[in-house]
Order: sequence, then structure tokens, then C-alpha cells
Amino acid sequence: MKRKIALVTGGYTGESVISLKSAAVVEQTIDRELYEVYKILIYPGDWHYLTDSGEKIPVDLNDFSIQIGDEKITFDGIFNILHGSPGEDGKLAGYFDMIGIPYTTCDQLTSAITMNKGYTKAIVDDIEELYIAKSIQLFENSPKSLDKVNTELTLPLFIKPNNGGSSIGMSKVKSWNELPEALEKAFVEDTQVLVEEFVSGREFSIGCFKGNGETTVLPATEIVSSKEFFDYEAKYVAGVTNEITPGRMNEEEIERVNRIIPKIYEKLNCKGAVRIDYFLQNETGKFYFIEINTVPGQTETSLISQQVRAVGMEVRDFYTQLIEEMFT
Repeated sequence: MKRKIALVTGGYTGESVISLKSAAVVEQTIDRELYEVYKILIYPGDWHYLTDSGEKIPVDLNDFSIQIGDEKITFDGIFNILHGSPGEDGKLAGYFDMIGIPYTTCDQLTSAITMNKGYTKAIVDDIEELYIAKSIQLFENSPKSLDKVNTELTLPLFIKPNNGGSSIGMSKVKSWNELPEALEKAFVEDTQVLVEEFVSGREFSIGCFKGNGETTVLPATEIVSSKEFFDYEAKYVAGVTNEITPGRMNEEEIERVNRIIPKIYEKLNCKGAVRIDYFLQNETGKFYFIEINTVPGQTETSLISQQVRAVGMEVRDFYTQLIEEMFT
């Protein structure tokens, strides 16, 4: 008998658009000989399944079931492709834990911690061969915060919403008079903002996942952007960024990255597929951790999909491994 899988998408943030695009690809690609797939859309106060005829079937939140005619559909597991809140920040994970349904992504604690860039960096800071740019975590947009940044950090700077995704609200600051506007932009997106010194280097993004009981590091993708940094436009507008998979690293760099990435995955107690962004500093070649994405995009051109294909694996089989791993 086929397992019933709920494909969870939508969301409460601006990333919902990307979630829907990812879900469309997963829905088309997933192995239908093994799984019955039901796409569940989650919006504030509106969790539902949309039938082929356009009928909106509400989700019973007592057990995350749906009623189609006389049949009550319950799910064996959740394929979580909901970027941002509540799918990536631990809220959904906590809910599924309480009602006893397994899911393909990290648990509640890991999801909540890794959504916070500053807290994540504090946890991985002691990993051997891993470096972190000097930074300050701000909790209010005030003259005192401006003074703190001015006193403790050196230009240029990156300003990031601490819990945000898809580079929304992110800025690069080259002069002190640009800082107030950049902070205001970031604080619109979040109550916490991370300000960090710029690291000059080649940027990479690499997938890592657990399947068949083993942790696999995929080939890294090198990000060569015509923009100054890998912002929302660079990520999602065609032609702005050149993505090279596998990225251009020498043998020593590949070996070193492949040592560091599983340590990050293990240290943060990750599950399923994650994507880790990093720099190799221009002057030294040092590995500088940027951030981790615990619900990486799954569009046709997404970095994870490119990397899976680069090792000769079908994306369909990759999804099967993620699904089966949650039942182990």
C-alpha cells in the first residue's frame, strides 16, 4: 500500500511565493508509484487542501487530516517545503511532534535555532577549520545601536534580518551614512538584526542530507553574481547570477569543505536536506560560514537540484530517500 504524504507549502511570510514554486516541482517529481501526495496549503487561519475541481477542503487541526467525501485522509508523513514561518522556524515541527506525524526536515529545536543567524553562528563557532565574520546582534533600532556598530565594527558591513530568508531586507553598507537606512530596512523584516563585517571571497552554497542512514555532502555550487552580493534578485531573477556546479575549488579545498560540512550538520542536529552557504576568503582560503537553510528551495533550477543531478542521482530518488529517512 502506498504511503500517504502531505506536501506542505504556502506560509506566513514573503517567502510563500518561493514555497509554492518549490512545491510545484516536488509534486511533479515525487515517485507516485510509492506515494499518494496531497498538497496542503498553509496560510494564517486557512489550512486547506485544494481538489482538482477547485474545492477547498479544510484541514482538521486535531490530527492534520482532511475529509474528502466520505473518506477521512490521514497522513503517514509530511514533506515540508514551506520556507520561512511556520515551516522553517520550528512552529510546524512542534505541532507535528505533538500529534505524532514524522516530517522530512529538522526538529523543532534545530529549526528554531537555525532560523536565527546569530545563534547559529555561536553554536558552530568552535568547529575546527570554520571561521565566522565579526558581528553584532541588534535588538532595537536606536542611536545606541548605531554607536555600537560604529565603535565595534569596520566597514564594509552586511546588514541582515536575523530570522529572515531569501535575502529579504538585506543590505551592504560601504559608508556610515548608509547605515541608518539599512538598519531601518532590516528592522522592518525582523525584531533582531545581524550586522557583520564583510568577508572578501568566493561564495559557495552546498547541500547536505541524510538518506539510507548515511550523511551525504553534495558538490558545492559557486555563486558568481553580477550584483554586489547574493540578494533576492540574484537568487530568483534569471541571468543575474552564474551558478557553477561543481564549484571551482582545488582538491585541498574540496577535502576541507567535505570535512567541515558534516560537522555543521551533526553539531546542529540536522535532519533531511539542508543547504549551507560559505565564503572561501580571497587572501587566505579560509572557510567562513555564512548561514544554513533547513528548508532549501526545490525548484527546477534550485541549487540542491543542480547538486543532486551533478552526482548522477535522479531528483525523484533524492526525494524518496528524504521521505524514507523520516520513517527510520
